[in-house]
Amino acid sequence: MIDLAGKTSLADAMTIAQGRSNTHVGAIAERVIKACKEAGVAAPRVEGMPHNDWVLVDAGDLIVHIFRPEVRQFYNLEKMWSGDRPTDKSDGKSVGTKPAGAKAGRKAG
Repeated sequence: MIDLAGKTSLADAMTIAQGRSNTHVGAIAERVIKACKEAGVAAPRVEGMPHNDWVLVDAGDLIVHIFRPEVRQFYNLEKMWSGDRPTDKSDGKSVGTKPAGAKAGRKAG
């Protein structure tokens, strides 16, 4: 599980899983979708089916990626998302952070 807090507003966490084949990836995805529905997520968004090289299940606060081994290795999401946020070299602040005193949802002026 990768904690996404402070890194993106897409979700709170990301899980990455791997299946041995396209059929296995599809079966894992079907089980994840079923578990989401049982947990009260009415309609999780799903991308990548029926091809099943890489299936993404978006359950709102949790994103689940299910890969075949070579696809997982190629994209290497663990490295991309588990590191620190990039910083702006000019001022050392995290990219995408609001200036001090800025309020969410309000425009200055």
